[in-house]
Amino acid sequence: MFKSIKLYFRLKSLARRLQKQKKEIDFTSNLKFHNNVIIVDTKIPEYDKDSGSRRLTEIIKLLVKNNIGVFLLGDFKENRFKNDYVKYFKDLGAVVYEPAVDKNGKLITKNEFIKQVLPFADSVWLHRPEIFAKYYPIVKKNKPAAKVFFDMVDFHFLRFKRESELLGNSEIMKTANEYLQLEIENCKKADKVIVISDVEKQTLQEHYKENSKIISISNIHQFIENENSVPFEKRKDLLFIGGFDHKPNVDAVNYLAEEIMPLLWKSYPKISITIIGSNPPESIVALNSENFKVLGYAENVSPYFLESKIFVAPLRYGAGIKGKIGQSLEFGLPLVTTDVGAEGFDFGKCKDVMIANSAQEIVDNIILLYQNKEVWEKVSLNSKNVIEPFSTSAIEQRILSLLK
Repeated sequence: MFKSIKLYFRLKSLARRLQKQKKEIDFTSNLKFHNNVIIVDTKIPEYDKDSGSRRLTEIIKLLVKNNIGVFLLGDFKENRFKNDYVKYFKDLGAVVYEPAVDKNGKLITKNEFIKQVLPFADSVWLHRPEIFAKYYPIVKKNKPAAKVFFDMVDFHFLRFKRESELLGNSEIMKTANEYLQLEIENCKKADKVIVISDVEKQTLQEHYKENSKIISISNIHQFIENENSVPFEKRKDLLFIGGFDHKPNVDAVNYLAEEIMPLLWKSYPKISITIIGSNPPESIVALNSENFKVLGYAENVSPYFLESKIFVAPLRYGAGIKGKIGQSLEFGLPLVTTDVGAEGFDFGKCKDVMIANSAQEIVDNIILLYQNKEVWEKVSLNSKNVIEPFSTSAIEQRILSLLK
C-alpha cells in the first residue's frame, strides 16, 4: 500500500515537471511505416556496452531497413538512460518511449505508451523472461489479436544451473528452477519463442516440446575486411572484453587473474592482458597492474582487436551466443575460449587450438598461438568462415519471417 502511495506521488511530481518543461509528445503522430512492431527490453539498448544490446540494435536496423517501424521501450531504466542512446535510435527511425505528457497534461506512463501504440502494431517483441511476464497481460488485454514473441536472449535456467554446478551452490539452483518455470510458462503463452542458437533450441526442447513455435535468431556479426591488417610479428599481448553487469564475465576475469595468467607468466613474464568492459566492480578494478590492465569502458575497441595477438575468453558458465567471441571473429583475431564460450560456433578444423577447459590447457593454446605464426594465420583466416552463419544476409530472412 505504502509503495503504491509513494509511486503515485512520484508520478504526479514527474508529470508536473514535464508540464513545466512543455514536454508533450504524441508518439503516433509521425509514423513512417504501415507495418510496425513494439519492442520492449529492460533498457534502451546500450549497443557499445553489452552483447544483448548490440544484438537488439542490429535487429532494429534490419527492421527499419525493410520498412518495418519500431516502437522501442526500455522498462527498468526509462528515466535514467543516457539521451545519446535515445537519440541514436530516433535517428535510426524508431519511435522511442520517453516520460512525457499528453495534450491534456496527463503523464504517459510505460503502460499508457503500450496502449497508445498497440493499434498501430500487429506484433510485440518482448525480451527476457521478466519483461514477457510483465507486458504480455497488458498486450493481450488491449489487443488480443496481437502476435507476441518471447525472445529468451539466453536460456536463463541454463546459465544459473551452470553457475550452481560450478560453485556448488544449491541456492543458485533454486533460482535456476524458478527461471525454468517462468521461461516455460512464457513459452506456452507466446506465439513464437526466439532462442539465440540451435544449441539452446535443443536444450529448451528437453523441457518444452512445441518445436514449431521455436525459431533461432542469433547475434549478427559481419566480417571486417581489412587490407592493412596488423601482421603477426607486430602484434603483442592478450585481450578480454565483457560487460561486468554480467556475472560470468566477472568470474572469467577472476579466473584469468588467479589461475591462467600466473601460469602463463611462468613462461612469458612480459605478456600483458588488457581487460575492457563497462561497470567493473571494485574487486575487478583492484586487479589492475602493469601486466593486468583493467581499463573499464572503452568507447572505441577496434584498436585493441587490431593490435592484440590473442583474444582470451575463459568463460566457466553462462548461456547463449557470446558476443565477445563473434566480435573477435569479426576482426579475424585468433582466440582461446572454453566449451561454454564456443557454444553455437563451429570452429571447424581449428577447434582444438581455440577451445580448452582447464587453466593449463588454456595456457598451452595461448602459447601455441603466440609462438606459431602458421597456426595463428590459419585461425585468423578461418574466422570469416566461422561467422558466416551470423552475417546480416543469413539472419535477415529469419527476422522478416516472424513479421509476415
